[in-house]
Amino acid sequence: MDLTLALVEDGHGADVTRDIARELVVFLQRPGGQSQFSTAVTTPPARTDLLRTLIASVLADPTADHSLPALAASAAVSARHLTRLFTAEPGTTPARWVERVRLDHAQQLLLEGHSVTSAARHSGLGTDETLRRAFARHLGTTPSHYRRRFTSTGHQA
Repeated sequence: MDLTLALVEDGHGADVTRDIARELVVFLQRPGGQSQFSTAVTTPPARTDLLRTLIASVLADPTADHSLPALAASAAVSARHLTRLFTAEPGTTPARWVERVRLDHAQQLLLEGHSVTSAARHSGLGTDETLRRAFARHLGTTPSHYRRRFTSTGHQA
């Protein structure tokens, strides 16, 4: 797959290749040990309407207030019950899941050319430091290094 995407990029450019990779849900060039799938793809379909609705709302607008109290209020359940539901189905806490969705969004923004500050703000992570910490925790790299690594497989300036 990586070779095919590199050949497409040579013939048609990075933008076309990025669109194809996005459609196929793969990176342009993967390092070893890094997941190629987004949180939205790897989250199993929720069995309950309540979780399906919450998950869809977070995916539709990662920058909104998705704190535990806000999510619980929108679902009309207690924060404790919502945490139990998330732990049972996606297998994580609501806060960790929302952070992964926001991180996925930030990754996409970086690939689209946003600065680290802009990606942090537009992904819902807020600040550069919060974005850096999320990258370190989940990906073991920095946002700047990630952007350099994945923006294009071709020659870079």
